[in-house]
Amino acid sequence: MISGFDFGTSNCAIGIHDSNLNSVRLLELEQGKRFMPSTLYALDRELISESVGLSIATDELKSDYIDLRSNHLARAQHVRREQGFGSDERIVYVGHEAFEEYLQWPGEGYFVKSPKSFLGASGLRPEAVFLFEDIVTAMMQSIKARAEQTLGDTISHTVIGRPVNFQGLDAEQSNRQALEILQTSAKRAGFKDVEFLFEPIAAGLSFERSLDADKTVLVVDIGGGTSDCAMVRMGPSYRDKSDRSKDFLGHSGERVGGNDLDIQLAGKHLMPLLGMLSKTKSGLPVPTQLFWDAVSTNDVSAQTRFNELNTGLDIEQLLRDCVEPDLIKRFISMRNNQQQHQLVRSAEQCKIALSSADRVSSSLEFIEDGLSQDVKLEQFAEAIDRPLMKMLSLMEEAITQAQTQPDLIFITGGSGQSPVIRKAIHNKFGDIEVLDGDHFGSVASGLTVWANQIF
Repeated sequence: MISGFDFGTSNCAIGIHDSNLNSVRLLELEQGKRFMPSTLYALDRELISESVGLSIATDELKSDYIDLRSNHLARAQHVRREQGFGSDERIVYVGHEAFEEYLQWPGEGYFVKSPKSFLGASGLRPEAVFLFEDIVTAMMQSIKARAEQTLGDTISHTVIGRPVNFQGLDAEQSNRQALEILQTSAKRAGFKDVEFLFEPIAAGLSFERSLDADKTVLVVDIGGGTSDCAMVRMGPSYRDKSDRSKDFLGHSGERVGGNDLDIQLAGKHLMPLLGMLSKTKSGLPVPTQLFWDAVSTNDVSAQTRFNELNTGLDIEQLLRDCVEPDLIKRFISMRNNQQQHQLVRSAEQCKIALSSADRVSSSLEFIEDGLSQDVKLEQFAEAIDRPLMKMLSLMEEAITQAQTQPDLIFITGGSGQSPVIRKAIHNKFGDIEVLDGDHFGSVASGLTVWANQIF
């Protein structure tokens, strides 16, 4: 079978072309849902390699993998003996199950959210690349198996979505590294043939099926990790063409997305409850880098600093120097229990709720009983101003490349539902019509359309 695979920063989805209905069908992946959170939890990090190796179906690929990961697999066996994990004990969870394990045991095991955000990170050592290959492979293996179970057939070919740029710095090298990780992982997960397509173009192909007249469309895909834009000629005269290269007039993209909005909201409106705006006994404000490192869950370097021994010593000194030590104790508790992902998730839930409300109470009960923070829509707008300006600049860049104005703007991606973002687009681009599609399924649907054309 042929598929489109949206391995997204926030969620994953797989689609196939249903010949009976002559339409795209997104497959159920867990709990009857078509979208699975991009999360993984392992009882121990070393056990991820073991899980991957056991699930590789092709003998040649499995043999090559065992040779490449011999040291990792030996360490996995050592961890099993040391921790007393049984041979039949489940060791890796993905999607909602990963969240559930993390929330139940936040200070234990190994949890990663949105691994796609890290794939293009500069300066990754080979060991880090191996780790991300294994994380992505383990997730793809699970997602592919679930999709095939729903389908009752084997999926062999796929088109995977990719952002225009995985990172802003050294984009060419970043993109090459990320695509190699995705390609390697997809092959180990059992896909025989793998192609890639820009995510905003995929979203546009999905939207194009609804057009009854030709249009020049600015497609804006505000994903979890990146925002990507494409200017595309589309409509009845274009949709059946096998070569669409001349219809793609301009594109832009940068590593700024929904996760960045969550991080800004968490830093500016939740972290003050943990001491971020406190003062020292000398009257100076406390250093804020510690707090920003905590919530920067999409930044490898920030998370490394946050978990270093020296950071713990700095926080202990801050506890002695701060005029509000009880707030710093909350921060210490959050760090000891590795609840920074949960904190950012609370900000994400607040952001989502503010799409249909002017004021939301964000609960931080997992840190302290009764702890919460009220956030107003205008406070959210102020908090996300900087990443929002970057998103608007990307839209302008794609229009400039195309050397023409769009007839309409099509928005997809979860954060595209925010009234703050919609208002900013209207203020920037005036009366150009703005339309919505499936904010979560447009990319997967478009990838499936393209896969059915090229395979």
